[in-house]
Amino acid sequence: MSDHYDPDHTLTSLLPSFEHAGPRLLTLTILWHPELERVGEQAFARPGATEVALNRFGPLFGRPGGTPLGLGDRRLARDPVMLLRGAADEVTVVTPQSRMSIALDGAMLTGATTLGAGVIERGVVLSLGGAVLLCLHWSDHLPRVNHSSTLLGVSGAVLRLHESIRQAAGTAVPVLLLGETGTGKEVVAHAIHGASERRQQPMVAVNMATLSESLAAADLFGAARGAYTGAERVRRGWFDEAGNGTLFLDEVGNTPASVQPMLLRVLETGAYRPLGATADLTTGARIIAATDQDLAAGFNQALLHRLEGFVIRMPPLRARREDIGLLIRHMVTQWQLAGQAPAVLPTALVEALCRYDWPGNVRQLGMVVRRALIAAAAGQAPAFETLLPEADADPGVTARLPLAARPAGRRLRLSELDHEAVLEALEHNDWRVGAAALALGVSRPSMYKLIDDHPAIRAAAAIPLDELRRVVAQHGDDIRCCARALKTPGEALRRHLRGVGLLG
Repeated sequence: MSDHYDPDHTLTSLLPSFEHAGPRLLTLTILWHPELERVGEQAFARPGATEVALNRFGPLFGRPGGTPLGLGDRRLARDPVMLLRGAADEVTVVTPQSRMSIALDGAMLTGATTLGAGVIERGVVLSLGGAVLLCLHWSDHLPRVNHSSTLLGVSGAVLRLHESIRQAAGTAVPVLLLGETGTGKEVVAHAIHGASERRQQPMVAVNMATLSESLAAADLFGAARGAYTGAERVRRGWFDEAGNGTLFLDEVGNTPASVQPMLLRVLETGAYRPLGATADLTTGARIIAATDQDLAAGFNQALLHRLEGFVIRMPPLRARREDIGLLIRHMVTQWQLAGQAPAVLPTALVEALCRYDWPGNVRQLGMVVRRALIAAAAGQAPAFETLLPEADADPGVTARLPLAARPAGRRLRLSELDHEAVLEALEHNDWRVGAAALALGVSRPSMYKLIDDHPAIRAAAAIPLDELRRVVAQHGDDIRCCARALKTPGEALRRHLRGVGLLG
């Protein structure tokens, strides 16, 4: 193949920055590269393209306003890895005839492997030559410049988050941030405040889980002298300190029940009464609340409805896998800027970090990366299993989202996989046995054994003919939808439908 390989037949060099209204774009994002400044660059498949050729020369990766370049590293073969997109959004990865090592979510590839649309939805980590890591995923947004130094990412989830921040900052209504622990809810709260007209006013952050039942009202609303034992002077509350700025109520689900009606009154009228006072005060503070809890039960529902003036759902890190490399690079850069000893993270470790599901999200990732840098600076070789022993010890973690959560090089034992994990793997892989086996880290024969032992999965031949006719009448020749409706592997279903004359 010529060194002048032309990528324009397969991927865009870099598309303009605007909303994409058509089908989802197949996207490659650089998770790790010997030239760290290239981490986060992207290439997008052209709409309608069914083939993508990936080698050291193409496609061209870049950022908005930057100069698009091929991956370039000489450890990458000239012969391309082919990505073939099917009609049902499945993607077949075809390896070239070369000595370059190719791994897909930690499993070495030597031939063609088909990935269901659901697998790509979660983000697939592709390792090339042991040097370059890419994330294969879908995009519904074309690239935009991200000017934030705190909310890093190139994913559609982060771009939508920035848009939500912009919209929320332009209003005065309460904001409720919903998301798992470690997703950056306080960072978003500060971003909303910083982009609003209140940015010159104070922002006061309160962790509601730290308030005691007896003193919560005084903490929030203040207290007059003598209002309670030990109140020897007038006490300012958090609302008074916030003034006309922003009051951030973190972990609002832990608000003591006794003060929830008081908060509701403030949100409805702007008025509150300090403990022991004889007159009301008013506040101009804007409320931003955050929780990782389900507030549907055990929480004052009228207060919840008031807090839901503008709701922002924080994406978990596993839903933005394409951002993990960029976050790791930022953490390495911060380490260096702090004057710490030089440290280099092994590519194999970064690969495992990018594949993990991170129940603690960005906060947990940051702690693990710091531990890895400390070990590397001390001349040790940081290993995923050492840094995150709980990932190997807890079968629920490794099986929860199979492709992403399986530690590097680890094949799961069948005893570690419950019925839910098996069914989830099939559902997320469009009921393709081979892809589900790859996701779970088991062999194909073992996957068939798991299917045979599953009480909810049926053999195609055992499904009544009338039920087959009804499902085929509803979904036609879409085997993926038929298999999902019937809860049976797609390949065997296709053969059976042909055998009974229901499929041409």
